[in-house]
Amino acid sequence: MFKWYTELNQAEKRTYWACFSGWGLDAMDTQMYALAIPTLIALWSMTRGQAGVLGTTVLIMASLGGWIAGILADRYGRVRVLQITIVWFSAFTLLSAFTNSFGQLMITRGLQGLGFGGEWAVGAVLISETIRPQVRGRAVGSLQAGWAIGYGVAVLLSTLLFSTLEPALAWRVLFAVGLLPTLLVLWIRRSIKEAPVFAQIRKDNAADRPSIWAVFDKPTRMTTFKAILLTFGIYGGNYTMITWLPAYLKLALHLSIANVGGYLAINILGSFAGAFLNGWMADRFGRRKTFIVIACLQAIAVATYTLAPITLPVTLVLGFVLGTLQSGTAAGTGAYIAELFPTRIRASAQGLCGNAGRAIGAIMPTMVGVLSAKLQLGAAMGICACISYLLVVTAAVLLPETRGRDLSHVAQNGEEMPASAPAHNVHDGGAPLQEARAPSDVR
Repeated sequence: MFKWYTELNQAEKRTYWACFSGWGLDAMDTQMYALAIPTLIALWSMTRGQAGVLGTTVLIMASLGGWIAGILADRYGRVRVLQITIVWFSAFTLLSAFTNSFGQLMITRGLQGLGFGGEWAVGAVLISETIRPQVRGRAVGSLQAGWAIGYGVAVLLSTLLFSTLEPALAWRVLFAVGLLPTLLVLWIRRSIKEAPVFAQIRKDNAADRPSIWAVFDKPTRMTTFKAILLTFGIYGGNYTMITWLPAYLKLALHLSIANVGGYLAINILGSFAGAFLNGWMADRFGRRKTFIVIACLQAIAVATYTLAPITLPVTLVLGFVLGTLQSGTAAGTGAYIAELFPTRIRASAQGLCGNAGRAIGAIMPTMVGVLSAKLQLGAAMGICACISYLLVVTAAVLLPETRGRDLSHVAQNGEEMPASAPAHNVHDGGAPLQEARAPSDVR
């Protein structure tokens, strides 16, 4: 499962670690807020509703930020925009340390969300275009493990600071530490080069500037909508369980706080493992089959949680399984979306499709709250989660298989051109847009 890494060349390894570190540090900065919520509620008399608004604001702004960063990356380069997004979300995490009210924090958190969504989109495209097709699923999918590591670092920092400092100071220091990711930019500037396939197309067509609405042009419009449907289902199901499962464990299954904490730790461990499992399955069996199988397994796991009488040991085991499956579906989107679109709009599509799914998926936890007024909490969770997983299966059936696709040979309509055919696309002006084959360094 891990042999693929040893076969990467130096440029691929450097790009991999740049994107892995960026995503992990992104997670660290983002999860700091979740860990500071109880303190902010106590210090500012902030309501739970306001805390929820802050969380939703970040997701919405991340959707916008992913699209904006993707558009800029298609125009000015993946590496340059990746650096900008890392500096952006780090700077606004630092500024959050100096806020003194709900309104001020909502502004800084919202602006931080722009960088959060942008970093993921640009990083996913950069690594997808750099890594060879034979191991792309495993390499890009494993980046999701960076999120689990970043989350874990945030938890450790939070524990250290809140155990040694007064709460009123600890949360500010925690956010101030969020400036550290900017150090990664210095390394990226010295070590990371532009993806070959993108560098070649910009060299051949330096004047080409795709419209911001290019992802909705007729050749790619339906692919865009189907990809958004896929990510909507993935994140809708994930957010449902991430948001409500701790409450369900405590209120419905009557687990103690210690047991709930143990469950969450095991769930995070499962999330780490899921990133590697999905990539291996996607490269071995195909992207579509992997999404369908994992979505069906998620439905079974959720049904077991919410309908079957389960004991504590079973709950903990299922926590690992569910974490693995949740991370697995999310991890698979990076490579798959990149393989669905031509190079000239690939970053824009990645930013829009990936992050729009996050934003729309955020309505599912709200739907659980609405339905739980008339149904038991477990039933409401099961309904919303299973509807989401059904959307994943539907989208996977409608979209094409892309395993092993050469990204320099993706036509404007999202289909793969024959290897012997001239690699070109037709852009808005009607002139041919050349895309040279990137060296694959296949052994």
